[in-house]
Amino acid sequence: MTKVFSAVLASLVCFVVSSVAVAGEKFITVASTTSTANSGLFDDILPKFTAKTGIEVRVVAVGTGQAIRLAKNGDADVLFVHHRPSEEKFVAEGYGVKRFGVMYNDFVIAGPQSDPAGIKGCKTAADSFKKIALAKAPYASRGDDSGTHKREKSVWKAAGVDAMGSWYRSTGSGMGATLNTASAMNAYALSDRGTWISFKNKGGLQVLCEGDKALFNPYGVILVNPKKFSHIKAGLGGAFIQWLVGADGQKAIGSFRLGGQILFTPSAGS
Repeated sequence: MTKVFSAVLASLVCFVVSSVAVAGEKFITVASTTSTANSGLFDDILPKFTAKTGIEVRVVAVGTGQAIRLAKNGDADVLFVHHRPSEEKFVAEGYGVKRFGVMYNDFVIAGPQSDPAGIKGCKTAADSFKKIALAKAPYASRGDDSGTHKREKSVWKAAGVDAMGSWYRSTGSGMGATLNTASAMNAYALSDRGTWISFKNKGGLQVLCEGDKALFNPYGVILVNPKKFSHIKAGLGGAFIQWLVGADGQKAIGSFRLGGQILFTPSAGS
């Protein structure tokens, strides 16, 4: 961790001390994604943070797009999502103080074992999507402006496909619910690996495409700018960010496993 990196973290903790708490209440609101919630990550790591600091973390788990809108309205102290272009825009527009990388995993394309589109052993995610569209094989999309949905749209664009038709089902819901729909329909779906590993209703679905660099999935955390919203608990939010990207938080993230599988790889400072 560089001196500059450490200095910025320290400034977050000290930033706007008057906004730390109201009437002694020590809690923050974090706008985050359904993938961090559905995977079980928060259930595992947040009690460790609270035990050390006494700060409660209240998570609003929605799609990345909606989480960003909540933060832009000042309805959260911290933003913790996974679509870097949107995160950087959020900071550039003055809504966030600074983006910190926290962890990463990847996206996978799951589908029925029968694999009617023949995508198993794919060369690229775009090639897989092109085959799904040509076969008009059932596909379940989140369709909710989440980080996963944004990535899906970028893959369709790379494939040169305008996804539409009776084979394409937009669920308008979170990752777990969309995987439930895919399982019921025997359809293909794009999922973050964390939610896929924790998903217990796989039915006939299996991972058919993975490993493409286009499926890399980094997560970032940002303190909402207290200069925009005077009620933001900058001190408490900064303490949470410092813990996440510090040794204790990174260890907690790296230690979180299901069935022996690592769901997220810590990456702060890299």
